[in-house]
Amino acid sequence: MAPPLGLSAVSSCASFWHIFLLVSIVLEGMIIVNVEANGWLSGHATFYGTNQDPATLGGACGYDNTFHAGFGVNTAALSSTLFRGGEACGACYQVICNYRIDPKWCLQRRAVTVTATNFCPPNNNGGWCNAPHQHFDMSTPAFLRIARQGNEGIVPVIYRRVSCQRRGGVRFTLKGQSNFNMVMISNVGGSGDVKAAWIRGSRMRKGTWLPMHRNWGANWQSSIDLRNQKLSFKLTLVDGRALVFSSVVPSTWSFGQTFSSRNQF
Repeated sequence: MAPPLGLSAVSSCASFWHIFLLVSIVLEGMIIVNVEANGWLSGHATFYGTNQDPATLGGACGYDNTFHAGFGVNTAALSSTLFRGGEACGACYQVICNYRIDPKWCLQRRAVTVTATNFCPPNNNGGWCNAPHQHFDMSTPAFLRIARQGNEGIVPVIYRRVSCQRRGGVRFTLKGQSNFNMVMISNVGGSGDVKAAWIRGSRMRKGTWLPMHRNWGANWQSSIDLRNQKLSFKLTLVDGRALVFSSVVPSTWSFGQTFSSRNQF
């Protein structure tokens, strides 16, 4: 049996790991230690068709218009590993093209923050959006902020979750009919991704909240007739933060309208 490690061996081992963790990428004064050691992960990115209007790229999250939803052009469709069945809708990611790996197509010292608004579906041919790939299919404007538009169109990236910076309050778009209420929740700050939602009508007993269920993407539903009532919402994000939006919708509301609150995460 090998003898126990002496102090010199332990010191050498510690020095090795210290040097290993100090291998870094320097980006405009920001040090990304060993990629994954500082919250950064490795993945790849492609881009949507150049002729596609980025305002319409709400896709599988149900955002009818990414500008109307408060997200602008910096959006991305996520591979199934990242999309998590729609739970990631509204989440923000900082993405950097990995110049060290691909200096030909990556722009050096460039970063972009994108909002998850769509799903990049897997295929049967081992595509980039298949599990377990961590992949971003980005809008063209977002992609061109970090990479050149080459023939291949696939670049290595590093990415991390970041807090979403939004202008104005959280928005609620009312859909559905009669006793079927579907609400699209958008322009969410903080972690950006909604974990749970509740709705309350002004005629309901005080303190009573009706849980909503994710219909698809950023659309949440309930089955109760709340017409001609003021509506309040309670949201919990994936990061655990919660907020109440009291009487954000007036009793004169109708389906198809969007109401912006004064509250933001």
